[in-house]
Amino acid sequence: MRSLAVRTVSALREHWVRHPRWSLAAKGALAAALAWLVGLVAPAPFSEYPYYAPLGAVVATSTTAVRSVRESVQVVGALLLGAVIARGVDAVVASSVLSVALVVALALLCAGWRVFGEVGSWVVTSALFVLVIGGSDPLEYVTVYAGLVVTGAAIGVAVNLLLPALPLTPTELALDRLRDVLLDQVSLLALRLEREGPLLAQEWQQRRREVTPTIDRARDAVGSAREAVRANVRAPRYDAWTTAQARRADRLGTAADVVDDIVRLLAEWEREDRQDVALGPRLRPVLVAALRAYADGLRSDVAGGSGTPDDEDAAAARAAAARCDAAVGELAAAVREHRRTSGLDDFVAGAVVVTLWRGVSALAGAEAQG
Repeated sequence: MRSLAVRTVSALREHWVRHPRWSLAAKGALAAALAWLVGLVAPAPFSEYPYYAPLGAVVATSTTAVRSVRESVQVVGALLLGAVIARGVDAVVASSVLSVALVVALALLCAGWRVFGEVGSWVVTSALFVLVIGGSDPLEYVTVYAGLVVTGAAIGVAVNLLLPALPLTPTELALDRLRDVLLDQVSLLALRLEREGPLLAQEWQQRRREVTPTIDRARDAVGSAREAVRANVRAPRYDAWTTAQARRADRLGTAADVVDDIVRLLAEWEREDRQDVALGPRLRPVLVAALRAYADGLRSDVAGGSGTPDDEDAAAARAAAARCDAAVGELAAAVREHRRTSGLDDFVAGAVVVTLWRGVSALAGAEAQG
């Protein structure tokens, strides 16, 4: 029974760290509940509208402490501007279809201001709230509305600062997915060149597009993790992991660029409908060997349980980086020899070599840090 309980707790904890949305939901619920209580015990007329305090708390709840502060300021600014627009229009135009249209038009114009980022729609929401609900006593309503929203936002920010997220595990998983997608792309490219020769350009352009969402998700995850470290009381305990993860993210970011450039070059210049292909039957097998060595290097890029590879993984990464270095060196020598004997410029083949050297350099950096 105890073993089952331990396994259950362990599974729940793993699910929790893998999916930061659960933490966000819990913090949002806590902040909203605290804000509701504050709204209830506030003096009149604030206590007559306690639901505006949780609204402020919810808009302040975000995935990181820094983002919470930034978005709170943006949303509160948008809410206050919407209130000002509604009261200004109400002062000069009697309540009617015209006033609603004018308020919405002005609010939509202001909602597009860059200062509000992605929360500009709150200008419109606030303006309509104040115009429709606050008509009987506009000054009192705006005061209560603004005061409770700001109070709730302050509570939401405080909860985020006291219970900050540090999504290192989800970011590591996103980087793992990126590595696997790049590894599949390189391995399949090598197999395709070996078995069938020149590429079908349309097929590989489509494959380039299919990789893009994975790259974007990984970059978003890395950006969130880096932002989460700032103003985070938990961050110093994970310095080694955050440092290793930043290096790995840079490494895989370079790999993503390398793979995309190679696929783009080969889909354009080593394709079936060209007579003057970039590589041809002499250079293609050497490139295949280099691509497979690079795929082995990508395969050896693992994070480890705490974000840092163990000794065995580090040794495997060093060996893979050395093999990749040797294979790309052989490709470079083959290109030079082909240029000498054929009299061709081999510009594209040289570009492929330079691109692969970038990937090798990133792998060698990982090996040195390991």
